[in-house]
Amino acid sequence: MSTSPTDLEDSTLSVVQLDGLVILKIQRHCKENLPDLVTGQLLGLDNGETLEVTNCFPFPSKLSENEEESEVDQQSGAEYQIEMMRCLREVNVDNNTVGWYSSTYMGSFISESAIETQFNYQERIKKSVMLIYDPMKTSQGTLSLKAYRLTQAFMDLFKHKTFTKEALTKANVSYDDIFEEVPIKIHNSSLVNTLLFELDELGTVEPDFELLDLSSNSYLEKNMEFLIDCLDELGTEQNKFQFYNRAVMRQQQQQAQWLQKRKAENQQRKLQGQEPLPDVDITTIFKPVLEPPRLESLLISKQINEYCKQINQFAGNSFTKAYLLKGVQQD
Repeated sequence: MSTSPTDLEDSTLSVVQLDGLVILKIQRHCKENLPDLVTGQLLGLDNGETLEVTNCFPFPSKLSENEEESEVDQQSGAEYQIEMMRCLREVNVDNNTVGWYSSTYMGSFISESAIETQFNYQERIKKSVMLIYDPMKTSQGTLSLKAYRLTQAFMDLFKHKTFTKEALTKANVSYDDIFEEVPIKIHNSSLVNTLLFELDELGTVEPDFELLDLSSNSYLEKNMEFLIDCLDELGTEQNKFQFYNRAVMRQQQQQAQWLQKRKAENQQRKLQGQEPLPDVDITTIFKPVLEPPRLESLLISKQINEYCKQINQFAGNSFTKAYLLKGVQQD
């Protein structure tokens, strides 16, 4: 089923505008629950190509676990969301769902459960987004908060659960085509901006010394450990595909032998003046080998790419700090 140009225009999103209050609430929720990962709901308004996120609220901790939820847990979670939005509506706060947020550890957020959640959001709300906050990366001195959406090509594949090699090639989808990152713009009210200027003039705003932190061994080690684990998982997936290819080749050889034998029997019957054997659909004799789905390898490849980007970015920042420190020591 193709997507009409009108649907694509309706789902076009250029920027996600976050209120400062939303960022503070997400940071607090994620920090208080470390090392557990948490999720929450985003509320706001759809304003043309800009998605305004004006509020948020956390989900109960049991809904943040990766374990499968029972029907009772899902029902109670849905009731909790409905009750929260009803309470917000009563106090005249934006209660339109525009997506969800989740904490992550070292950027390891790419999983089938996260994709399925975002797929369900985008199916119901065209311009919904997934905010990913990494408290560990933020502790290195840079706010790690990104907004993602599933691409339309990947949405079509995920809808039909077709992740074969032929389907991926036909749709021209690679691991780079799973998510599209949407730029984030931080917005504060005039009163908040005025307060920040006053605090800056009074000198009460403390400098962020985390930006000058030179300790990088632990962060890089963790990234390398996760990268090696992903490489091992990718190797396991490749072994599955190699086993599948060998099974297909064996079956093709068996089919060729069967056809050759059948042809020899018909020639023998023809010499004896008998009718040749009727044609038989070979697929009824040899059941096709099931091709393993390639979704998992696609996600692992995407996660490996994310780890490599993080290592490259962090290593570049570390070199810059080292050169600055060298210059200070020489002076």
